[in-house]
Amino acid sequence: MEIAFGSASRQMLYSWASLHLHRQFFLMAPKSHRIRQLADSTMQGAVKKPRSIATESAPTSSSMKDSFSRYAEYLNQFNDKRERVVKASRDITINSKKVIFQVHRISKNNKDEVLQKAEKDLSAVKDQYIARLVNELQGADFWKLRRAYSPGVQEYVEAATLCKFCTSGTLLNLEEINSLLLPLSDPSLEPLQINILDYILGLADLTGELMRLAIGRISDGEIEYAEKICRFVREIYRELTLLAPKMDESWDMKSKMDVMLQSVMKIENACFSVHVRGSEYTSLSGMEEDTSYALLGVSEFD
Repeated sequence: MEIAFGSASRQMLYSWASLHLHRQFFLMAPKSHRIRQLADSTMQGAVKKPRSIATESAPTSSSMKDSFSRYAEYLNQFNDKRERVVKASRDITINSKKVIFQVHRISKNNKDEVLQKAEKDLSAVKDQYIARLVNELQGADFWKLRRAYSPGVQEYVEAATLCKFCTSGTLLNLEEINSLLLPLSDPSLEPLQINILDYILGLADLTGELMRLAIGRISDGEIEYAEKICRFVREIYRELTLLAPKMDESWDMKSKMDVMLQSVMKIENACFSVHVRGSEYTSLSGMEEDTSYALLGVSEFD
């Protein structure tokens, strides 16, 4: 009896036969070959479809790029400004030192001439180099650049206060210095002024220059002038002793206070030596006025 197979039944029969033959061939294959086939089928089943990662839209990425471009441009401009400020501060330091050296050329015979030249040079420092510094800092975050310009400002304060003492015997205070710098600022903007910290640090350096000036005056026979310098430096040291613990940069000020104390002691010892040894040598030599040799401790006729 013949059995009629439909198309679906024949397809199932062919599939079963193919599976049976494949199973027979698999069992008859070597063991290594069967292991390789199992491994391949396992790896194929373990492969996963890659997942698509959601990315931000193009406008958001472009906005972030623009923001960081602005940040980079600001930092580049700020670094360029810092370099210009450092250069201006260096020029102020160099030319202020020239003013100080000019003051130390003073003697009994050329005092007015030397001080007039020093004041003229100091005015040039203000009009040329301080003005350039003010132009760079005004309208900017100048407080971020203080370490770049502070050395030059301190040196300028030192030179200005030294000239003021030599001409009038008084201290040039912070208000007077800032009033001199006021015309350099743009009237439409907030004026740029020297802060208290830089003024005090510059004033602390002044005592070292006054000590050198006093020693020079003693060697030139101006004992009273040297004693006046000694009293002035001693008063500055006493006042700064009260202010130093309250300052932010106390470590820097502490080192300056140590140097200041040494300057005071040198002036006092020099004046004391003149009074003690000067009287001895003047009585021996018969000279009553010339004590220029007394500081060295030897007679002019040795």
